Amino acid sequence: PWLATHLWDYYDFTRDTSFLRATAYEILRSSARFTVDYLWHKPDGSYTTAPSTSPEHGPVDEGTTFSNAVAREILLDAASAAKVLDLDREERNEWLSVERNLPPYKIGRFGQLMEWPKDVDDPDDHHRHVNHLFGLHPGHTLSPVTTPELAEAARVTLNHRGDGATGWSMGWKLNQWARLHDGDRAYRLFRNLIQDGTLDNLWDNHPPFQIDGNFGGTAGVTEMLLQSHLGFVHLLPALPSAWSEGKVTGLLARGGFEVDIVWSKGILQTVTIHSKSGEHCSLRYGHSTIDFDTKPGSSYSVSWQHDSLKMQ
Repeated sequence: PWLATHLWDYYDFTRDTSFLRATAYEILRSSARFTVDYLWHKPDGSYTTAPSTSPEHGPVDEGTTFSNAVAREILLDAASAAKVLDLDREERNEWLSVERNLPPYKIGRFGQLMEWPKDVDDPDDHHRHVNHLFGLHPGHTLSPVTTPELAEAARVTLNHRGDGATGWSMGWKLNQWARLHDGDRAYRLFRNLIQDGTLDNLWDNHPPFQIDGNFGGTAGVTEMLLQSHLGFVHLLPALPSAWSEGKVTGLLARGGFEVDIVWSKGILQTVTIHSKSGEHCSLRYGHSTIDFDTKPGSSYSVSWQHDSLKMQ
């Protein structure tokens, strides 16, 4: 199911409906069906993963946060795909119903996002894995925007785990700190990844080598500058103070957009949106938002003026 979510991501970035219909949907649907079949439908009407694990960490258990988060993600993605294609309406409703009845995220006695169904997390546990933060990244069911209390609990968890570990682990934490909109902490993880998790030939050091760290580091830098997983294009959500001046061109955002950004003194100056598929565009910078319709092949310039986003 986790791998299948990448197919939805590809569609979400490109808005290639032909790809979704011909290639991705059957895999997404099959993965959602597998998930529903695998879940334990408990007598109280709720669903949970059983057996389940928090990979490479701890015992086999009922309803670990990681496993339920993956189930939540594939059910939502498959339902979204069915809606786009106007297919399997009854089954889509079932997927959404099952997702609503999965166990909610829980906050433990230390203020952490609980990894297990019982509050047994150890704040001195510095394990390299942070699987239970899947909903924060690469998923989209945890966020400072939509679930601020849970996002704060994820922050506590990341502080417990620490900033060290293997290269790929630092790459994942880099992305998670970016999703928490903490640019300076994300930058620290980026520096740690380069200095302590990268070999002289620029390969990620597991050891001996895992490409996860290389891809994760690149993705993390992108997430610091642009995010689009919540239904809008979020500009400079985790810009670190070390990057007070800069520009970036050609970043891709969900909705079929290519984005160029210029900033100075840590503040957005201008953004240019190149629309590939003619979707409606919603931009966010800080607490300011702007919405506009687009046409395929057209470009749109927006600037930061008097503490708000303005069309040029």
